[in-house]
Amino acid sequence: MEITFLGTSSGVPTRSRNVSSLALRLPQRSEVWLFDCGEGTQHQLLRSPIKISQIRRIFITHMHGDHIFGLMGLLATIGLAGNPEAIDIYGPPDLQDYLKACSRYSQTRFSYPVRVRPHHPGIIYEDDAFSVSCEPLQHRVPALGYRVEEKDRPGHFDVAKAKALGIPPGPVYGRLKQGEWVALPDGRRIDGRTLCGPKQIGRKVVYCTDTVYCDGAVKLAQGADVLIHEATFAHQDAQMAYDRLHSTSTMAAQVALTAGVKQLLITHFSPRYAPGNAIGLDDLLQEARAIFPNTKMASDFFTYEVPRTS
Repeated sequence: MEITFLGTSSGVPTRSRNVSSLALRLPQRSEVWLFDCGEGTQHQLLRSPIKISQIRRIFITHMHGDHIFGLMGLLATIGLAGNPEAIDIYGPPDLQDYLKACSRYSQTRFSYPVRVRPHHPGIIYEDDAFSVSCEPLQHRVPALGYRVEEKDRPGHFDVAKAKALGIPPGPVYGRLKQGEWVALPDGRRIDGRTLCGPKQIGRKVVYCTDTVYCDGAVKLAQGADVLIHEATFAHQDAQMAYDRLHSTSTMAAQVALTAGVKQLLITHFSPRYAPGNAIGLDDLLQEARAIFPNTKMASDFFTYEVPRTS
């Protein structure tokens, strides 16, 4: 699992930061899942190593323009490129009406299936390898945070050890790889767990923006390997954060600390902290690290590979 930030500014783009979007690359299945799609996201994708043709799912947190204004353009470009694969889009109930209106007034027709899936809190997607759940956050409009969980996998299967025990290759290896007990033709019963290394624990990635500090974010982030959390304002501007229902750097760190996450990545920064101002982004990073030391600051095109723990 690999995270690439495509936009890390809040509200409006700056010279060095575009508005919100993030790509989660799943190399094992050659898929990309996109989280939010602010204006200019497709240009950011073209400047990144992410392949637009691999986008299969898009998750929208809320209906503010800096998170959705790039969505229709991206979908149209994918269609013009002749992408035959379907794309599933998850988000608030109003998202479907928004895309219908864009399609109607721009006379855009997709040449591939675009399935919009309005949803409510809980598990919204699951297959044999991943599940995605969401919880409400606290913002000026209905907003959702997302949690992607990779399912645990059996440890490495020791083929040499199996052969040394006289177990012939074949379908039985598949069952042993899953840690099952298997009865052999000679009457022996083999515990597959004895032929496998330690179980590979699934990784957990959480995305929370836009929101002030809230229980929903803490619930989503419990035990996550990576928490991506907005840090729009500096601590001294906390009143502004409460008024606008955004987070400060210290609020993001408090969520990470309370939820027991392993790594915090902060993003969605106000342009008011641009270079030359009294407070800079390095100050926000230090504020967060004072509470949660394992914090990194995202920038556009910053890529983070989620480590696997056994």
